[in-house]
Amino acid sequence: MKNAIGVEIPEYIEGLGKLEPFQGVWKSIIEDEVPSTNISRTLKAKKPHVSKLCKNLEEAVKRCKPFDGMTVTCHHHLRGGDGVLMQTIKILDEMGIKDITLASSSLTSAHDGLVSYVEKGMITRIFTSGIRGALGDAISVGKLKYPAIIHSHGGRVRDFLTGRIKPDLSVLAASAADEEGNATGAHGPSAFGSMGYADIDARYSRNVIIVTDNLVEYPCVPCTVRQHFIDYVVKVDSIGDATKIASGTTRITNSPMDLRIARIAATVIEHSGLFKNGMSFQVGAGGASLAVAKFLREDMKRKNIIGSFMIGGVTSYGVDMLNEGLFHSIFDVQSFDAAVSSSVLNNPNHIEISCDQYANPNNCGSMTNKLDVVVLGALEVDVDFNVNVITGSSGEIRGASGGHSDTASGANLTVVVCPAFRGRLPIVKDRVHTVVTPGESVDVIVTERGVCVNPAKPNLAAKLKEAGVQVVDIRDLKEEVEKMTGVPAEKQLGDQIVGLVEYRDGTIIDVIYNVKNLS
Repeated sequence: MKNAIGVEIPEYIEGLGKLEPFQGVWKSIIEDEVPSTNISRTLKAKKPHVSKLCKNLEEAVKRCKPFDGMTVTCHHHLRGGDGVLMQTIKILDEMGIKDITLASSSLTSAHDGLVSYVEKGMITRIFTSGIRGALGDAISVGKLKYPAIIHSHGGRVRDFLTGRIKPDLSVLAASAADEEGNATGAHGPSAFGSMGYADIDARYSRNVIIVTDNLVEYPCVPCTVRQHFIDYVVKVDSIGDATKIASGTTRITNSPMDLRIARIAATVIEHSGLFKNGMSFQVGAGGASLAVAKFLREDMKRKNIIGSFMIGGVTSYGVDMLNEGLFHSIFDVQSFDAAVSSSVLNNPNHIEISCDQYANPNNCGSMTNKLDVVVLGALEVDVDFNVNVITGSSGEIRGASGGHSDTASGANLTVVVCPAFRGRLPIVKDRVHTVVTPGESVDVIVTERGVCVNPAKPNLAAKLKEAGVQVVDIRDLKEEVEKMTGVPAEKQLGDQIVGLVEYRDGTIIDVIYNVKNLS
């Protein structure tokens, strides 16, 4: 069966069940009441003054009575510095647990060691918003027993609440916690900021373990994760390396070309009609996207614009804009820089939120629905404005859906920034390899060679032209670039489905096939 963007979707996949094809942005999301098979927590009353503390993680895991076929979840707030997930999987493997579904909020290079567990069949299913590194390569060539499900951040919450993901064990790192499991990421030697993804795991998992390297006196303040959701607490030497949260992709670029793109994007925002007092804003964590914030900051000061709020993954650059009074508040679901943690701790206008509040399409207060402007990156785009942020030039899985489609669906203006080509590879294609964010929710694509405006937004195109912005037809841009780079060879793909891209409403927007020759 074909979905709304013409992708052939299988009706059923063994191990994953029946699939529903993507029908369009907001087509499958019903206002009013949404049927739910909400996960019921197991009743586990504790007698007074019984300690939750375990001597080590192994003891805590064993007390949760793991079993074959269970679903294990972790958060990714420590990103490349996470040290908890691999310990958990190693313990389960030594216990002989098999057929695990792993539903971490995202997977990074810190989890390359999962490859051996995939190869031996211990981990057979993966639900996540992103997969990178050696694990992405392994899945791309077909080593995972069942296709990986790539969902958005908001889609993950929806999957929890509808029962598509049913967590049996959640092991959650915290930079500070007390003996009852009240936990935060805002202070301590491994402080990482917001715990917005961990909150949903704590609320809906059958068993929850808090792991910390900083056990504090009761009560832990602030407490993002609350004690009545926590079964066991473990003190370890280290939860990971918080210095690895930030990376080259979470710093403002120094590339002259990327800075040019960012300057153009800021000009687009300024003349969009939304650049005014009270605007809300989100910028992606990529270097080029962050550079847009740099120029927007200058423009806001020049025109005395004060925004309402910033949301999303937050960097120290966003904190600087808050402290300068350019925005009244920040709603923080994930901190992309360990330095943000002090702002989470000390500034009452820096508001930590759960991913449910951030982007769940099936609640009545999603922050993405109040968003005016979002600036996002792309690995590639196509002439229908579809965006790929998951698969690379060879078709390999190497990126993250994250909040890309969530924010694009809610924003009044979605701006995608990317170069017209990288190396000798054109970025604008007839069709992207993998659609993550559908073109109907993308308004503008900004490159160094011109700005492409979605034909569905003629008034926006007219405003930008009047302001002197170089607006070009996306098909003309594609032809211009291909005259310089040539047309890339077709990707060498097999016929095995190794991944499914789930749109935020739970429908399938695209299918990822195995890579034959992964260089």
